[in-house]
Amino acid sequence: MSRVDAPYDMEPLRWKIFRGIKAQGGWAGTSATLCSRVPLMAMYGITSSLCTLLAVAGIAHAKPGIADQISLLQKSNASFLQYPTQFTQGIIPKPIHSHNDYWRDVPLLSALSFGVASVEADVWFVDGKLYVGHDEASLTPNRTFESVYLQPLLEILNDQNPDNKFTRNQTRPNGVFDVSPDTPLQLLVDMKTDGKVTLQPVLKALQPLRAKGYLSTFANGTFVQSSILVVGTGNTPLDDVKALEPRDLFFDGPLTNLNDTSTNWEPTLAPLASTDFQAAIGWGGVGTISDEQLGNLTQFIADADARGIKSRFWNTPAWPVSGRNAVWRLLRESGAFWLNADDILAASQF
Repeated sequence: MSRVDAPYDMEPLRWKIFRGIKAQGGWAGTSATLCSRVPLMAMYGITSSLCTLLAVAGIAHAKPGIADQISLLQKSNASFLQYPTQFTQGIIPKPIHSHNDYWRDVPLLSALSFGVASVEADVWFVDGKLYVGHDEASLTPNRTFESVYLQPLLEILNDQNPDNKFTRNQTRPNGVFDVSPDTPLQLLVDMKTDGKVTLQPVLKALQPLRAKGYLSTFANGTFVQSSILVVGTGNTPLDDVKALEPRDLFFDGPLTNLNDTSTNWEPTLAPLASTDFQAAIGWGGVGTISDEQLGNLTQFIADADARGIKSRFWNTPAWPVSGRNAVWRLLRESGAFWLNADDILAASQF
């Protein structure tokens, strides 16, 4: 005779408990059902002392606590738990520029995950299409400006800007960062091919973002900030950018030459001004910076600040790490706005 077929008075105590629990639909409610109802206790031969022992052992469960409720709701996939703009939820934007961002395993998204608020794409116009890469050898048919940057940005911003009754009176669209929706993402477009040939295809490629109102724009003497600030650098033609009306692609100004009177350097033309750190300052972060070097650094940053332009120094040392950190610290303390970085993880933790 098997244990299951045995008469109740012949069953071991553990089988009595098991059958009782099974009869009540499992462990859930066992404590309330078996141990709170005298007839059931008698049926299964369970004493009040045994119930006490079961409770101490954790077999007779107490009422669900807050952790149980959280687990239950998570398993239920309740719709109200889905935060609508959670893509960058909790990510704090930082004034870090992702230098050569297209080198990363996952361009754009890796930078956003660290709160990096500026990304750089080297753009090449070849056979009627825009590609991204450091040089000709790194170009491939599937790594286009649209696929790597523009389409992902459009999808992210569409998700951050749901069209419903709650958003219809919103004055301007949200940016990519949920915790700081007014912070624009700077997209630095480094034109590698002839600028006069490349500019118009770049402007055309930006049309889907333009149509949704996601591009910061200068028109009729007024600058309107939006989700993305596009800045041209490299071979971007200054005169052609000046002539844009409306203007939603801006120019990366010369940080060391903002006093040049041939151009009125202002943020509606050049919201960013950059220079080569080694050429302009020449300190590698090891030893003591000279008074002349420090004076030049301070002056360049002051020239930009006076015009409302944000400064950036590229070609900062990457090694030794102590030297890199010393330069980063100096730039921060001196008031440089953007921290140009190849190691964006290190920069985000700096």
